[in-house]
Amino acid sequence: MRLVYLHQYFCFPDKNGGTRSYDLAKEFVANGIAVDVITSSMSENHSKFGWSLIERDGIRVHVISLPYDNKMSFFKRKVAFVKFSWLATLKLLSLRCDLVLATSTPLTIALPALVKKFISGTPYIFEVRDVWPEAVIAIGAVRSKTAIFLLESLERFTYRHAAAIVALSTDMRDSIVRRSNFLKDESVKVIENISEIDRFKVPVSSSKPNLKKMLGFEPRFAVLYAGAFGRVNGLRYAVDLARRFLTLDPTITFVLIGDGAEKEIVREYACSSGVFGKNLYLLDPVPKNMLPELYAECDLGSSFVLNIPELWANSANKFFDSLAAGRPVLINYGGWQKKVIAENLTGFALAPEIENIDEADLVDIVEYSFNERAQTMRKRAARAIAEKKYSLQVASSNYLDIINQLGGREITRARARDN
Repeated sequence: MRLVYLHQYFCFPDKNGGTRSYDLAKEFVANGIAVDVITSSMSENHSKFGWSLIERDGIRVHVISLPYDNKMSFFKRKVAFVKFSWLATLKLLSLRCDLVLATSTPLTIALPALVKKFISGTPYIFEVRDVWPEAVIAIGAVRSKTAIFLLESLERFTYRHAAAIVALSTDMRDSIVRRSNFLKDESVKVIENISEIDRFKVPVSSSKPNLKKMLGFEPRFAVLYAGAFGRVNGLRYAVDLARRFLTLDPTITFVLIGDGAEKEIVREYACSSGVFGKNLYLLDPVPKNMLPELYAECDLGSSFVLNIPELWANSANKFFDSLAAGRPVLINYGGWQKKVIAENLTGFALAPEIENIDEADLVDIVEYSFNERAQTMRKRAARAIAEKKYSLQVASSNYLDIINQLGGREITRARARDN
């Protein structure tokens, strides 16, 4: 079987970014599926102009040189989305395949898959990593009624013509079903993001003191945030949280690693709040394969978003990386992740707004930071849920079930039409 994977931000583990698509593609190859990836420029290993081909781990990655950065204005990002959609469509039409897997965001990633389906009869799976346009409308990034109408129409059209739909959380599935008007729960498969357990196994004897070198000291108790500094991440919350802990216990240290449009804003806010360089530190992004050692040196992972319920359906890498590393997670939102934390004792869920946090909840974290037995129990619980529900083996097995089912139905029909 030949599969083309459409992902505008495909990333290898030695680069800074999420690796779900890489991990799944590698598993597909191991199961006898030929995989071509179509993506935009992500490393120095591509030609200055046009397309280049990277062959690695059995995956053929077609890379178009197309600058994109979270620091770009929303308008420039929209232009990049449209450019990639057009160029990816031309590339996809030039490739022979039995199945297309298109993973959002952005929603425009569906356009090449739709064109391929209508021209060549090739079925596609549509994977929803974030619910567009619901999320971007909720944060006010799209206000035009015409743009909203077009995006919602494209979303419904994409769902209607997909051979299968995969959502990265139950909350995303519920949102899709509620707003589509023609789908049922069983029509949307849920395959959560991946806790790549093998990658995050770091023997104590081999762990390097990277965090100590970065900070210049060894924190007594460290909370790690490793991800984007975008608007939706609402990292002013982390600064406010550090300020609250500064009076309760200044030895609880917040380490924020990454980059994005609001990093300097967060830095300035941290300085004006009196926490920067005291119990909150901002560091440059690191390759994904360096994160395991950093998580091994920290005590809590963390994930933050703005207080917008539509964002709570997220399936952020930070949550799953923390669990894979055997680290409980600190979050500031409701939804399915809060439920996972409560049911499995795998972290702490604080109020979405800093002023609504009960002081007792912060005291609980301080007490936890001194309780080695409680830490051991929650770390084991985090690792256990990662292995049981979110491992690469679980995710790839679920995906292969879908692909095999399509192989007996949609792909057979497509090949019959070709003949």
